Amino acid sequence: MTPGLSPAESRSGLDRRFDPGPLLRTPPLPLRARGRMGAEIVATYVEVRWRMVGGDVRAVVRTLRGDACDQHDPAMARRIGLRLAWPVRRTLDPLPFDSRCLMRSLVLLRMLARRGVVCRVVIGVRPGQSFEAHAWIEHDGMPLLPTHWYHPLTTI
Repeated sequence: MTPGLSPAESRSGLDRRFDPGPLLRTPPLPLRARGRMGAEIVATYVEVRWRMVGGDVRAVVRTLRGDACDQHDPAMARRIGLRLAWPVRRTLDPLPFDSRCLMRSLVLLRMLARRGVVCRVVIGVRPGQSFEAHAWIEHDGMPLLPTHWYHPLTTI
């Protein structure tokens, strides 16, 4: 069991730092806006997938981030990031092609850069007998996608 977490939280792999709490308790988007959001997510996925053909993740992150600069205070940037993370996960997870953590992270990175929120891609590992890696996005040291208790290895 992880210190400071209930047994249920520890078993589920939830990270308290990821808990969006009241930030996400706002009215849902209207249906038309959700459709536009879904279309933007899929189009961004196609862009990210195309850019990943070369395989150099650092170059892809630089390109996706572009010349974006933080245009919001940290609390608002976190709110924007958390509000976008959920639809990105819900849209990409059921798709029949590669939508693993790195692709989700890069899609979210691009969408946040368009909105003036600069984030970092974190790649982490979980110690153990078998090698396991995971990627997530952080803004100002706070994860916007679940970390699943992986330990950060590198930040891009």
